[in-house]
Amino acid sequence: MKEEEEAQEQSKKNSRNSENSVKMVKTSLGIDFGTSGSRAIVLNAQGTIVAESRVKFTAAETNDPQAWKAALDTLLNEIPVSLRSTLERIAINGTSGTVLLCDDCGEPVTQPLLYNDDRGQSVQAQLQQLAPPHHLVHSSTSSLAKLLWWRSQHLWTGETPPVGWHLLHQADWLAAQWHGQRGVSDYHNALKLGYDVERLAYPPWLTQSSLASLLPPVLEPGQTIAPVSSDLAQRWNLPAHCEVGAGTTDSIAAFLASGLHQSGYAVTSLGSTLVLKLLSDRPVNDLALGIYSHRLGDRWLVGGASNTGGAVLSHFFSASELQTLSAAIDPSRPTALNYYPLLKPGERFPLNDPHLPPCLEPRPSSPVAFLQGLLEGMARIEAQGYQCLSDRGANPVSQVYTAGGGAENAPWTQIRSHYLGVPVQASAQGEAAYGTALLAQTGLAGFKETHFATGDRYWPSSSSKTSVPP
Repeated sequence: MKEEEEAQEQSKKNSRNSENSVKMVKTSLGIDFGTSGSRAIVLNAQGTIVAESRVKFTAAETNDPQAWKAALDTLLNEIPVSLRSTLERIAINGTSGTVLLCDDCGEPVTQPLLYNDDRGQSVQAQLQQLAPPHHLVHSSTSSLAKLLWWRSQHLWTGETPPVGWHLLHQADWLAAQWHGQRGVSDYHNALKLGYDVERLAYPPWLTQSSLASLLPPVLEPGQTIAPVSSDLAQRWNLPAHCEVGAGTTDSIAAFLASGLHQSGYAVTSLGSTLVLKLLSDRPVNDLALGIYSHRLGDRWLVGGASNTGGAVLSHFFSASELQTLSAAIDPSRPTALNYYPLLKPGERFPLNDPHLPPCLEPRPSSPVAFLQGLLEGMARIEAQGYQCLSDRGANPVSQVYTAGGGAENAPWTQIRSHYLGVPVQASAQGEAAYGTALLAQTGLAGFKETHFATGDRYWPSSSSKTSVPP
């Protein structure tokens, strides 16, 4: 118990000191690892993109660590030497819940398990015995569920894992390829492993279990882990003092790219589904609704995701039809339609009803009216979602930034602003690599500063708009 208390106090001290340990630098490198590929962005001290590179993955490379490692080399090779020689900090994000089991040298001993791998369903009974009720780790795709599944495969004899073996998240393992030390995690990736982000320590039910030796140390995202290895610095012409910082997840990196700094500000991602992320002074967790909170310094990123979204629109309209029909919508004249746009029964947020049927009737003869009805239905769900978060203790939403394919749809933005009752505008940046480069520059402290989004801002119940300065 004494060792645990000391570790907890040291973790809190590290978090308090992290603002001082991260300084503004000449150039920083942020790398985003997704399921379809990776991207690197280099920022100068003013936050301007000065270089970028991309690598696409084949289906076989998605869960191949050696392909990930090769992608790192390709990304770095495409950055001009003149910029590599000025890099001072590097950070990497990875998909949340993608994990590897490594030996004492950091080499994978099994194939990685990806973020959506749900084989943890087979160890739910063990998970219920280990973790408290209603904990986030009870999801079959959580990092801890995957670790329990590995244990169930008899990879080692007895209860105690081999000496030096440890679990790493994708971002952890990739960063270790650069700093050359045993892997270190961050408290964004470690959340679904069971790390207590309020106490900044692993809970006793984990540290007193037979899995304790497999748990990686955890730092605040962006906090310095170590300088790049001397071999790597020499190979790629990197400064010897270039540091590798603790990483984050891809979705949080995309939020950080928006530069939001004020509690009550939110980012809605209009992709195939509708994802809400709200900056709050207080954490909110409701496993039944899929609501959980990531720590951001001394504040919290509260999120939820609905099954409605762009996949519904793509089912009925082509990209060109969406563009043409949207231009014909008059947001000041709402329809009387009351749709709940889903492709199949089942909703998770803001309603938890696995049998909730889609509501797409009546369908008007006009495709413009039909599209407007769908957009209004999604806007109502978005507004209900933010109200749901607020009802459970999060800050009320005061402004919404938009990321994803729907961000440029001006009529939809006006409709959403009407239902939300707050200003809505597109984020200037939504690239996870950009957010990771910002994280590398300043740590989480940097996101307490204002980074204005650029674009048109729409106000509630009004077709007027104002341009936001860069």
